[in-house]
Amino acid sequence: MINNELQFPLQRRAPFHEWSPSIHYARSQRMHMSKLPPRRLYDFELLYVYQGEAATTIRGKRYELTAGQLIFLPSGVLHQNEATSENETRFIGIHFDFFDELDIQTEADMLVNEDNVNEKQFAVEAVSDIFPPLSSQLIYVPPLACIQLMEQLEHEFTMRPLGYELVCKALMLQILAYLLRLPLSRSIQHASQHDLRLLKLMEEIEEQPGLPWTNQSIAKRMNLSTDHAAKLFKQLAGMPPNSFIHATRHREARRLLRETNMSIEQIGEQLGYSSIHYFSRLFRQHEGISATEYRKLSQIL
Repeated sequence: MINNELQFPLQRRAPFHEWSPSIHYARSQRMHMSKLPPRRLYDFELLYVYQGEAATTIRGKRYELTAGQLIFLPSGVLHQNEATSENETRFIGIHFDFFDELDIQTEADMLVNEDNVNEKQFAVEAVSDIFPPLSSQLIYVPPLACIQLMEQLEHEFTMRPLGYELVCKALMLQILAYLLRLPLSRSIQHASQHDLRLLKLMEEIEEQPGLPWTNQSIAKRMNLSTDHAAKLFKQLAGMPPNSFIHATRHREARRLLRETNMSIEQIGEQLGYSSIHYFSRLFRQHEGISATEYRKLSQIL
């Protein structure tokens, strides 16, 4: 291993118009309780925890993550990831660089082989004059709008329609903008007690989206007025409770269409929609195509 690991991540101060991220990998993953081998990356990774709990050890410090949190893994820095919940942990991982500087052909090209280190291969972190570097705070709590962008990026990268590289670049710039702005609000490490309870409630919504969630039921769980609970929810999630619920249900609908043989009616019923017509109309509004067309396309690609 390179002895001067503390020099990483390499950084370059650059105006925003020079930022041009390229995506090397974007995929959802599932892990049972286990610990992965230590590793270093030539590029950067955003690792978001959808469900369950995880931990990452970096430079001797152990960062524990719960559902709704994201860790920024810098280029060149030794780290070790693990899934720590008894039940399955779900992630989304996005590997990228800031300046479209790496030639990544396979997943192995992202990993540093400590017996044959290419010192010129390490990606450089972009640093602006406005925000602190992303690497200055490794743990983030992205709003749902940011999570949706990550999901869209994963979808584009997986399906790879014509022009997907351009779309992924645009989505990644928006994701970076969201994360850069977050330290101006709060991280989970400095969250209020209300924030912690809301994060737990959001995790429950994501685990059981078909339950009859409403603004009123959320306020009752929080022991707050409906208006105050909705205001706090929007501050933390970046959108009102109803929008969060519908977005979570839509994400689960996409997964069920891709990964199961459930009928459209069964999926709509499981997700708490009152009728198949309402579910179908909302799905088309979100996706631009019908649920049936989405299932056929995902199976073809």
